[in-house]
Amino acid sequence: MNKLWELAQFNLKLLNDLIFIYLLAICFFYLILFLMSFKQIKRERGLHNVEPYKRIRNSAFTPPISILVPAYNEQMGIIETVLSLITGSGRLNYPQYEVIVVNDGSKDETMQKMIDRFKMTPMKNKVFQKRNGIETKPLKMVYYSEIFPQLILVDKENGGKSDALNVGVNLARYPYFASIDGDTILEPDSFLKMMKPIIEANEQEILAVGGNVLIANGSTIIQGQIKEKRLSKNPWIVMQTIEYMRAFLIGRIGLSRKNLLLIISGAFGVFKTARVVQAGGYRVGTVGEDMELVVRLHRMNIENEWGAKIEYVADPVCYTEAPEDLKVLKRQRIRWHRGLFDSLWIHRKMILNPKYGAIGFISMPYFLLVELLGPVVELVGYLVIVIGLAFGQVQLQYSLPLILLTVVYGSFMSVGAVLLEEWRLENYRSISELNRLFFFALSETIWYRPIMTLWRVQSLISAVRGKKQSWGEMKRKGVSA
Repeated sequence: MNKLWELAQFNLKLLNDLIFIYLLAICFFYLILFLMSFKQIKRERGLHNVEPYKRIRNSAFTPPISILVPAYNEQMGIIETVLSLITGSGRLNYPQYEVIVVNDGSKDETMQKMIDRFKMTPMKNKVFQKRNGIETKPLKMVYYSEIFPQLILVDKENGGKSDALNVGVNLARYPYFASIDGDTILEPDSFLKMMKPIIEANEQEILAVGGNVLIANGSTIIQGQIKEKRLSKNPWIVMQTIEYMRAFLIGRIGLSRKNLLLIISGAFGVFKTARVVQAGGYRVGTVGEDMELVVRLHRMNIENEWGAKIEYVADPVCYTEAPEDLKVLKRQRIRWHRGLFDSLWIHRKMILNPKYGAIGFISMPYFLLVELLGPVVELVGYLVIVIGLAFGQVQLQYSLPLILLTVVYGSFMSVGAVLLEEWRLENYRSISELNRLFFFALSETIWYRPIMTLWRVQSLISAVRGKKQSWGEMKRKGVSA
């Protein structure tokens, strides 16, 4: 019996040590990303407060873009999103563009609100479905606006977000298209900033560019524009605000600098139309269509020797509505993790494959070991501590470093992201709001992170078991005034 007990103690210590080494490696990797991000932000700091984009706006070489807005039950936010694109002093500061709203069989008033607000009229005797050759669900009708000539509305059978985006790609007339969500609010100069690396790339091809996404909940929005940036009082929204800062400012800037970025948010991204058509459009049947497309473009770029890049630019900002309801937040996070699983599984042959260079040896293993499997390791770490407490076998020399490293891994990286974002944009002028951000960032490891870990593990188990994952319904409260 004593030998069994000694073996159990040995295994517990070994597990503790392995988790400690794992977390130490992650902290070191994130520290490198943080330093790379800081260097990039320091170089670009202040550009959003000046007018460096006049040359781009007036240049004959600035390509027109098609803006795709897939919408399913978006009645609470779709009007403000479209208004932020086409009307008022806050309309997009971009020379030429079109807006294609794709209603994916909404069951609410999304379609009627669009028709009434923008005076949409049916187009007669025109065939649009396969202009760019991607198969989609049938279209019911295509409308044009009597008051805004650049606005098109498509009504189609429900087929999911990927199918709706493919309809938009089929209808797109311009060499680049942007995908944004139906609850997204853009800053006027967003696309000038987004297209800057494409225009200045000289002979190197840019396949896609991702922009920064922040949370709108709590802010005052009038006529599709942020008039006053405020931090929500909802603790779930505060934590999501910190998460977005960390994910976009630390993770994506660092990976993008070495052309290792595998995710461009579906809320705000620009793609080269011809290459997406060549790739077959968005993949239907996955809830991670944005990441899967980016990984596929990387794969085709290497296999076909295009020599192209995928960029991330921190300066272009859009705002999105985050879920305030706990059930909706859980559904979103489970869906996101399932999308990550799908993307890695579909392109699993790239992992540690010398043919795919740094993408195969750095990006894919990072997203597999840290983003996908990281929650499993964290959950095991929590269980090790709980089991040790239950059996009175918690030894500080083993458990304390693990706990401290977990805090560093979560909370202090979050604090660093808050500092970077505030130093860069100065969004929060109130000391109380900044203090609230710091407090929640430091408390993340105690309550928020374990909940996210549990949901992500649940999603992974569901994926391994082959259970289907749908998009579900995102309940919108609306973020506009």
